[in-house]
Amino acid sequence: MVFRKLPGVSASGMGLRLSQKFVFLLFLSGLVTLCFGALFFLPDSVRLKRIFLSKTETQPVTVGSGSENDAREHLKRLKNQGGMTPAKGETSTKLKSLSRKPPVSYEATEERLAGGKAQEDLTLPRSKTESASAKFKGCLLKPPLGRDNGKPSDPKTNERREKVKEMMKFAWDNYKRYAWGKNELRPLTRNGHIGNMFGGLRGASIIDSLDTLYIMGLMEEYNDAKDWVQTSLDLNSNGEASLFEVNIRYVGGLLSAYYLTGEELYKSKVMELGEKLLPAFNTPTGIPRGVINLGSGTSWSWGWASAGSSILAEFGTLHLEFVHLSELSRNPIYTEKVMNIRKLLNKIEKPHGLYPNFLSPVSGNWVQHHVSIGGLGDSFYEYLIKSYLMSDKTDGDAKTMYYGALEAIEANLVQKSPGGLTYMAEWRGGILDHKMGHLACFSGGMIGIGADDGAPEKRQHYLDLAAEITHTCHESYTPTKLGPEAFRFDGGGEATATRLSDRYYILRPEVIESYMYMWRLTHDPKYREWGWEAVEALEQHCRVESGFSGIRDVYTMTASHDNMQQSFFLSETLKYLYLLFSDDDLLPLEDWVFNTEAHPLPIIRKSCLQDDATQDKTVSE
Repeated sequence: MVFRKLPGVSASGMGLRLSQKFVFLLFLSGLVTLCFGALFFLPDSVRLKRIFLSKTETQPVTVGSGSENDAREHLKRLKNQGGMTPAKGETSTKLKSLSRKPPVSYEATEERLAGGKAQEDLTLPRSKTESASAKFKGCLLKPPLGRDNGKPSDPKTNERREKVKEMMKFAWDNYKRYAWGKNELRPLTRNGHIGNMFGGLRGASIIDSLDTLYIMGLMEEYNDAKDWVQTSLDLNSNGEASLFEVNIRYVGGLLSAYYLTGEELYKSKVMELGEKLLPAFNTPTGIPRGVINLGSGTSWSWGWASAGSSILAEFGTLHLEFVHLSELSRNPIYTEKVMNIRKLLNKIEKPHGLYPNFLSPVSGNWVQHHVSIGGLGDSFYEYLIKSYLMSDKTDGDAKTMYYGALEAIEANLVQKSPGGLTYMAEWRGGILDHKMGHLACFSGGMIGIGADDGAPEKRQHYLDLAAEITHTCHESYTPTKLGPEAFRFDGGGEATATRLSDRYYILRPEVIESYMYMWRLTHDPKYREWGWEAVEALEQHCRVESGFSGIRDVYTMTASHDNMQQSFFLSETLKYLYLLFSDDDLLPLEDWVFNTEAHPLPIIRKSCLQDDATQDKTVSE
């Protein structure tokens, strides 16, 4: 630069002024640099950085040691408060800078802060790395496995829980030794059973056991099961499968395993299987047929079903799993299929408000007026109240249908025996059959979990009804302390199987299921005592050298075994017993709904998940 001499100004004076200006400019430049640099170190600077950085460049959020301590303290506070997520607006600003997401994913936070993950893992953008499972966990109110995996403080209760865990390990070890990869174990002959319910699918006991093994902490056994799913679960079968059984066992089991563990393997498998079930809905009414060929997609009704009808408990027990399939796939078709079933049921006339067990998938009309809360009808009612609960109590249609059905059941089916036992009879065209099946004993728990959300003046009434039905089912467990397949209240009998063909017990869970729910709802110690009676009876009468077996007659102390360890024994019976002797924070009912095979599915909190998706989208822009 050339400086020209100004009139009346000496060279030395001009040099001094220029020197002062130069120093001032340097100071001003440094001040501006400092101010803009400081913006990048503010606690929540991602948005400011986005102003100056290209949109195509995603900036990682790095966690330093100070932030790590903040997160530890926040997690500790959450645990001390029973795992409750802070209300909106109360979340720590520092925690927001870590996760960009208000809810806390408990297991992910614990795992990462424990040092089990490399530091660079924490610098990946959440919108790119967070799975659907983690997002659902982030919307839970409490950690899925509780503060200490649900371990009770009472030594006696913990000892009983450990006994149930030992029973699970014994059943699993023998299945693995003698029937690995088959559907179920035959413990007397020490071989596997395949059966024809699953259309060529294998490993039903493995899929049914994944979540049970995981929540019990049997991790070596769980990892063996996971490895089998990865290497050997072949969904390209070509046989006839029960839509109902495949859905509740395989779809439910894989969904549950995915949500609990976050393993993408399970999500991939369940998405593939879900697609294979859709052709069953290709009927004039959209009511699915009961049997489907998983290879060809052709479907038909059971040969024994009246006039080619579909079964209420089968097409009515898809809602929980199919809604979650839509959530994971972001494809509404699964939800649309089950909502169409509901629309049809709402449209057609119901005799006395009751839902008969047989419906034509062609005409959409009832085929017979046989109503049962046991077999053929049972889980339809269960899925109504559970659909309402799983929707975070937003599915008003399910709520209306459930309480309407319960009102009709009370008016037409609920009876009191001469001895004072409350039971649910069956209804055949207006004539009562005073029989109650073991399958109907789930209804004590069902009515219990729905007690809070009906009419306020009926809350105690529903709890009392739930307790009375559970008591009746307990009374049927005599003299072996195991219950028959069905029991009657006529001919002078009180909760007694009067027919030889009804005296068998095949390791069913329904009575124990109601014990578990009633314990959680009331904390009446009798339910744990009744559960322990069942444990001792299973050990005495059903445990054999190589597993557990059903028995043919619950009224004789000399057991005659049926040589079958049912997969639902691992999925339901032992899981419900384990939960009965665990603290309530193991799979808390505020966060989880169990499908009819006892596979836990998370409650869908739409507002939380939508907030999550919006924030992820914002961060990725």
